[in-house]
Amino acid sequence: MSAEDLSTEDDAASTDEIVLGAIPGRGYSPERRTEALIEALPYIQQFRGAIVVVKFGGNAMVDPDLSRTFAEDIVLLRSVGLKPVVVHGGGPQIGELLGRLGKESEFRNGLRVTDEETLDVARMVLVGKVGRDIVGQINIHGAYAVGMSGEDGGLIEATPRDPELGFVGDVAAVNPGIVERLLAEELIPVISTIGSDKDGQAYNINADTVAGAIAGALGAEKAIYLTDVPGLLTDVDDLASLVAKATIPELEAFKADGTISGGMVPKIDACIHAVESGATSAHMLDGRIPHVLLLELFTDAGIGTMITQGPA
Repeated sequence: MSAEDLSTEDDAASTDEIVLGAIPGRGYSPERRTEALIEALPYIQQFRGAIVVVKFGGNAMVDPDLSRTFAEDIVLLRSVGLKPVVVHGGGPQIGELLGRLGKESEFRNGLRVTDEETLDVARMVLVGKVGRDIVGQINIHGAYAVGMSGEDGGLIEATPRDPELGFVGDVAAVNPGIVERLLAEELIPVISTIGSDKDGQAYNINADTVAGAIAGALGAEKAIYLTDVPGLLTDVDDLASLVAKATIPELEAFKADGTISGGMVPKIDACIHAVESGATSAHMLDGRIPHVLLLELFTDAGIGTMITQGPA
């Protein structure tokens, strides 16, 4: 078919799309698809057998399309020989159920005050709803995912953060044996961030903190945080200021001079903690981008911000 045979409506592809090999109505050309697979091959070989801990949250969790593509990415990682572990939060879902129950949420320093009733709601939402939804999305593609909480198998030993916050906890220790056994069976652990102390008292723990602690305890190759930002920006109003790679000393300098401030501080601290605890690298990615995990792990350019230890 000649160019003249194409109708105006059908000839909607831009010049860029044509140059890139996109075929109107059919996506990218076989050549472009082949190039993508070839580009991914060395990374698949490099990371085969590696543990990758992914913290799932933000818009990626509440958008059905993004949840679907996230599940596809996790299954693909497992299928090419990586060992993914999913850690998830669920703050908005907890708040929604509390509202439906007529209970108002109280926050201090960004953390929800958690009395006994709120803790019960958090456990129901995280373990019984959000975790099950993620497991279900993954298991559409095969019997791969197993849902659990930090209470299972003594995975997360918790301590109270602040008496004024009630049952909000910090990670005192991670006992990764149960996760390691699941990974040995080629299963995908999906972990809700409820831990317990030595007396069996449960605590709700920040998901970023838990992901970093688990990544460190497992000696993960990568701890990946899906967020609602493109990564670390030195100027929040300029996407071109994205920092593609940074070391822990560089990040500490950014915090000291105020380049990193506000809500970015706990995100960066979680990445730093993951690396200092034993993960090879931590990555902050924009979870609003479909298949962002594959773009980061299996392409030359990558996406988002990668954090490493830096010089000894």
